[in-house]
Amino acid sequence: MISQSFIQDLLDRVDIVDVIEREVPLKKAGTNYSACCPFHSEKTPSFTVSPTKQFYHCFGCSAHGNAIGFLMEYSGMSFVEAVNDLAARVGMQVPAQQSEPRSGATGAESQSAESQSVLAQNQSQDGKNSLQDLVGVMDAAGRFYRQQLRSSKVAIAYLKKRGLTGKTAARFGIGYAPTGWQNLDAAFSDPETQTRTTLLVNAGLLIRNDDGKCYSRFRDRIMFPILNLKGMLVGFGGRVLEQGEPKYLNSPETPLFQKGRELYNLFDARRAIRQAGRVIVVEGYMDVVALAQHGVEYVVATLGTAVTPFHVQKLLRQTDDVVFCFDGDNAGRKAAWRALEDSLGQLVDGKNVSFLFLPEGEDPDSYIRNFGKEAFEQLSRQSLPLSIFLFRELSARVDLKTSEGRAKLVQDAKPLLSRVAAPGLALMLLKQLAEISGFTQRELEDLLKIRRVSSERARERAPRPKPASPYRWLMQILLHDPNHIRKLERELLIQDREYGDEIAALTALVEFIDAHPHIKENTAIPSAIAYFHESPHGILLQKAESETLTWDSDIDLEAEFSGAMARLRDMKRKQRMTNLQNKSLSALTPEEKQELQRLAVS
Repeated sequence: MISQSFIQDLLDRVDIVDVIEREVPLKKAGTNYSACCPFHSEKTPSFTVSPTKQFYHCFGCSAHGNAIGFLMEYSGMSFVEAVNDLAARVGMQVPAQQSEPRSGATGAESQSAESQSVLAQNQSQDGKNSLQDLVGVMDAAGRFYRQQLRSSKVAIAYLKKRGLTGKTAARFGIGYAPTGWQNLDAAFSDPETQTRTTLLVNAGLLIRNDDGKCYSRFRDRIMFPILNLKGMLVGFGGRVLEQGEPKYLNSPETPLFQKGRELYNLFDARRAIRQAGRVIVVEGYMDVVALAQHGVEYVVATLGTAVTPFHVQKLLRQTDDVVFCFDGDNAGRKAAWRALEDSLGQLVDGKNVSFLFLPEGEDPDSYIRNFGKEAFEQLSRQSLPLSIFLFRELSARVDLKTSEGRAKLVQDAKPLLSRVAAPGLALMLLKQLAEISGFTQRELEDLLKIRRVSSERARERAPRPKPASPYRWLMQILLHDPNHIRKLERELLIQDREYGDEIAALTALVEFIDAHPHIKENTAIPSAIAYFHESPHGILLQKAESETLTWDSDIDLEAEFSGAMARLRDMKRKQRMTNLQNKSLSALTPEEKQELQRLAVS
């Protein structure tokens, strides 16, 4: 989508230390920087940032990448969003992109591409229309709504009745959309133009009816601004003051805003989430605001939609412990079950998802106002782990006293267990199902067609670690100092089934250096990770690159390079000998017989 040359130029201008230090405090550690990893819980720093190589690596969880990768993993941005964010920081203009999602793109990425396509159509209608213009319109509307709140006695009285202070309202940028079908006219000083109308419609602030006339989407509502992970105002949630339908009205899908991707308050709550080591997910904007006012700041809300897999993925990038908080009624339990289903495929071992059900008639807003912060936090620590909630719900749907009921339990559990990607969790869930159903674990494995690999058998099958191959040595050396490519004997990069993947990765790296001669003058290849971002060789090259972080500063690269080349020559000699020896003596030519004798004594 974005040219590789632009990505290289961008990474050359960006300092990864500055990018990461905005979010994670770094400490100097020799030539590198270190910190406790932001992607998993740890007490001893294993997260390393290399300013010379311009990449980060965690020796605990293997998180690895460059500045673009960090924004994607830490902030939940897509690749294009991360590139745009970094480009804006250094004043670069991202070149025009194609509108079609690439082959194999995820649903979220495809959705983003569709939004870009919508924007491109808007741009053809009006040359000035751009994402920056839409952001400007949203910011102006946000200021307008805040001004209107200050002058609306009715809206202020409503917020006071809900227990909100003026300080809290200002902190969350809460505003008020007044009555009137054209209430946004006062937000803009410029006269009515077709350009402005198009922008307001595309931003979701105006609705165009079948007659082509436009009117304000939000009227007589408390307005909650929704920020994305870059802190940009991308949408609004509007709540009626008293009675009315819908109770909450959200911005529609726009090039800036997709409800299934965003979470209310995540931008402002990130630091509190990291400090608490957990995040609480509630259903309403007022719940978030009330909890934060009472000191529970590690809280976010979905935007009037059910929890999506993208939400879960985004939250698990921020913390290892996600607590979904729902009302204790039937609607709350149904919402919790949907959240459980969408969490199963996102979980990895070491991450926890649990469910908190409030007493009947209570929501987070009322509970914390009635009982206080300490009581709410104590209750939240009694949340149900995913495994317990899963089997409690499934068991309630059948009669476990009968054989038929237990058989149905197993069948109901089958599609859910098949979604679990975390091997440790999958095994524990299978054991729990065995205890409840009365089947043995082996019987369940056969019945559900689940492959069984016990810890003993896994140990038996685990291959013994092999010493680093010369191909891996050369990958590391070239990533550390591309100048060595001048002395590389390329004819030695022969096909070898045992090292096929490493040979392919090394060949790709050599081709990359050949295609970019200027990097031979550098001491490292800071753009290599970006270049191989979607390459099948990316993981191998990233691992090779991360291993160079442990090298001593006085490492003798010349000796390492010479040793790798010597091993390759020996491997080629042995391979040639094997090929000749596999021929019958009568089939060998006189030249091949002489060659075999030379190889045998060399």
